[in-house]
Amino acid sequence: MASSLAAENTDRRAFLNAALATSAAVVAASPAGAIRDYEAIGYLGGSDKVDLNNANVRVYLKMPGMYPAVAGKIVSHGPYASVGDVYKIDGLTGGEKEVLKKYESRFVVTAPSPDYVIDRINNGL
Repeated sequence: MASSLAAENTDRRAFLNAALATSAAVVAASPAGAIRDYEAIGYLGGSDKVDLNNANVRVYLKMPGMYPAVAGKIVSHGPYASVGDVYKIDGLTGGEKEVLKKYESRFVVTAPSPDYVIDRINNGL
């Protein structure tokens, strides 16, 4: 009986190892969802310009006064057809509009990309 139990455990262990190896190979082969050569990648935090439609909320940390309140309102609304549309956000205070005006020259608007819009509020960091 002991040898039968040992053989059963060995078979189970071999099966689980094979299943784990197969699932690891499938996961490792999955392609990333983001566009590799996204033409506006610099506007997502890698330059002085920020895309109002696609940039993550943390990009606004580079602009004192923007994060978290104004940045949160920007990423929670939209999409924006022009930079001026950002002033149409309901509930903006006078002070928040002044902060937006201060950085307005650094804002750009590109078409919303589903690969980046999904991470605008929480990118997992």
